[in-house]
Amino acid sequence: MSYRPYQQILRRKSRQIRVGKVLVGGNAPISVQTMTNTPTEDAKATIEQIRRCELAGADIVRVSVPTEDSTAALHEIVREVNVPIVADIHFHYRRAIEAAQAGAACLRINPGNIGSKERVKEVVKAARDHGCSIRIGVNAGSLERHLLEKYGEPNPEALVESALWHAAHLLDEGFDEFKISVKASDVFLAVAAYQQLAEACDHPLHIGITEAGGRRAGTVKSAIGLGSLLWAGIGDTLRVSLSAEPEEEVAVGWEMLKSLHLRHRGVKVISCPSCARQGFDVIRTVEKLEERLAHISEPISLSIIGCVVNGPGEALMTDIGLTGGGAGTHMVYGMGKQSHTVKTEEMVEHIVSLVEARAAKLKSEREAEAQTPKAAAE
Repeated sequence: MSYRPYQQILRRKSRQIRVGKVLVGGNAPISVQTMTNTPTEDAKATIEQIRRCELAGADIVRVSVPTEDSTAALHEIVREVNVPIVADIHFHYRRAIEAAQAGAACLRINPGNIGSKERVKEVVKAARDHGCSIRIGVNAGSLERHLLEKYGEPNPEALVESALWHAAHLLDEGFDEFKISVKASDVFLAVAAYQQLAEACDHPLHIGITEAGGRRAGTVKSAIGLGSLLWAGIGDTLRVSLSAEPEEEVAVGWEMLKSLHLRHRGVKVISCPSCARQGFDVIRTVEKLEERLAHISEPISLSIIGCVVNGPGEALMTDIGLTGGGAGTHMVYGMGKQSHTVKTEEMVEHIVSLVEARAAKLKSEREAEAQTPKAAAE
């Protein structure tokens, strides 16, 4: 089933850069990022974590490289994974050079904290020589002293001034393959800073609410902040910062994009909160289905509704639907039409099989379309 959103979000126009094989900005899809939390020196553990993030749908993964041993491990990490790797650099400009040499697709730096202008020039040269882009990462918690003295505290104007000041460092070197972030843990501060920055330049923006908190609180804060920006058309790539596993950050990021019809991936579950009318245990059923269907990457909509009050209507707008009935027998819908019934004890396995069959069909169609002469020419 195709669905036309009532409102089409008009994205801010930005220039386009490349992070490895991923385009960022311009008309490219908004990419989803996360960051590893394993010791980078432990290449095996870091590679395994990145692969889990890949399965969850990460387009780009950031890795901290604070030591020479970590940049040495980056060689193996980059070679063994499929997503572009961003090297996270603070203070040590040589780590940035080593990371570029190791194959990082992007260097996350703060030009003001890696030393003199000559050192910035060396980092830019390394990025240019090795095909790296750069992310200028400004954070409310680590603003430059002269800006804190000028403004008295972190505020949107200070964050934007810092970002543009750093951008000037790179532009002075004739380098414009960079994106910018102006993160804060306060939703209002971060959103206001991004709004101002979006009007002040056309560089692609990496958006995020930094240090948002644990899984529940951080998801809510990020959804409010990033949702506001995305709805306004601001943001070319994003990271949801949670005190949770990186795969969870990826999953939440995708849910945001799916909710705003900006990108589509995996199973979109529409389910009711349940009430006394439910014909089956909706909450447990949805939990089981989300777990069992997490591996699906094809865009599929699934409605799980406990009774006939809203069930048939929701099923009209989803690829597959399940509506609770009486006596342990429930109605299954396919492409908006009643199809057949299923018993409670069989329904989870049955719905999983239907979704997997639908996913296989979509994948086959997509691969066949990619092989057409017109697609190949494009």
